[in-house]
Amino acid sequence: MNEQDFLASYDPRAYPAVAVTADVVALTIRDNALHLLLIRRAEPPYAGHWALPGGFVRPDEDLTTAARRELAEETGLGGDRLRRVHVEQLASYGAPERDPRMRIVSVAHLAFAPDLPDATAGTDADEADWVPVAELPGRELAFDHRRIVDDGLERARSKLEYTPLATRFLAPEFTIGELRAVYETVWGHPLHAGNFHRKVLSVPGFVESTGANTERGGSRGGPRARLYRAGDARLLHPALLRPAREETVR
Repeated sequence: MNEQDFLASYDPRAYPAVAVTADVVALTIRDNALHLLLIRRAEPPYAGHWALPGGFVRPDEDLTTAARRELAEETGLGGDRLRRVHVEQLASYGAPERDPRMRIVSVAHLAFAPDLPDATAGTDADEADWVPVAELPGRELAFDHRRIVDDGLERARSKLEYTPLATRFLAPEFTIGELRAVYETVWGHPLHAGNFHRKVLSVPGFVESTGANTERGGSRGGPRARLYRAGDARLLHPALLRPAREETVR
């Protein structure tokens, strides 16, 4: 049998049905705190429960396109603003009983960007909200979304160590102090300002100077801060380790 004949006689109904969803762990910084986008489900299963934004992958979509579509539905983002949001695959979740409807495999994605707009509930949600990560322990999440959130937070925290991902939480031009605030917010630890400044400037390609300064000095006066932009580095070497990991390396 040649391939054309094989495909003509192929019957997908002879195999167990499996569906694929794209779920999104979307992170942003609001009011100096790390926030996660959650929706309250309007329909069963888990009606009334908080969950990650997500949905079934359409036949004409690839996985990342589906994740971006779901993110757009809950944030109202579109066009260039949506394209500027960093989206990457996180992991696949396929436990047989993870969804009571049928066998459904979730391909989760991690997304983050600065100043994401207020959440807007899509067609299948009663409510959507940016929830402080610090408040997550008190919320029961649908499906296995707690595990997915935990994995997403750990991915974000670890990637700040060895990639320039922190710059994606900032405007195109930023100060070292603003960059430090991202690390402190995502890691949940205060950092020594002088040591952080020295480490950032010692990493080739992490940031580059714009040659300009802020319009005014800090809240306590003093000189105007220098402005930087993201450099061309894909990986940070040496890495900027979290305080706890830095102690174990020593």
